[in-house]
Amino acid sequence: MLANIRAHSLMVTRVADLLLQELAHSQQMEPLLPDTDLVLAGALLHDIAKTPCLDNRCNHALQGRDICLELGFPEVAEIVLEHVILSDFCPRRYESGRFLAKELVYYADKRVRHEEIVSLEERLDYILERYGNNDAGRHSLIRKNFSQCQQLEGFLFSSLTIQPEDLKSVLVHYQPPALRT
Repeated sequence: MLANIRAHSLMVTRVADLLLQELAHSQQMEPLLPDTDLVLAGALLHDIAKTPCLDNRCNHALQGRDICLELGFPEVAEIVLEHVILSDFCPRRYESGRFLAKELVYYADKRVRHEEIVSLEERLDYILERYGNNDAGRHSLIRKNFSQCQQLEGFLFSSLTIQPEDLKSVLVHYQPPALRT
């Protein structure tokens, strides 16, 4: 894994863990939370296949899923597969404050450009420029995906004590438990 992709993955992990901790503080019933180890593993490994896919333009989410499956980690494989596009967008569940590990990693990834926390709008602009290929159909699909991410953001932050624009300042001193030394 290239150093810049590793740095991106570490920041995505920090964001996903912060969201999980904020959800834990906002909920009375712990069983509604996804498993911390699964969130952290999914965030750390979400771009496991990004480096080899840079040269041959393969689908890094699909390749990453395959790597995780081969290694015997099917739950992590699902997160890696869906960190780009969620297969099951579920507003009814989100309204009740229930989020899966894959949704936290998906959202966290959308908020991190390289290793910097950015707004969804800034990340969308970057994705359109980097991966849109000046293709109107591709731009439409990317915008639809980000529209769902914006909706997810609204559901996610509706029960938290922080707001999306607070992520960058809150993360300045925050380290996920797995990364603390």
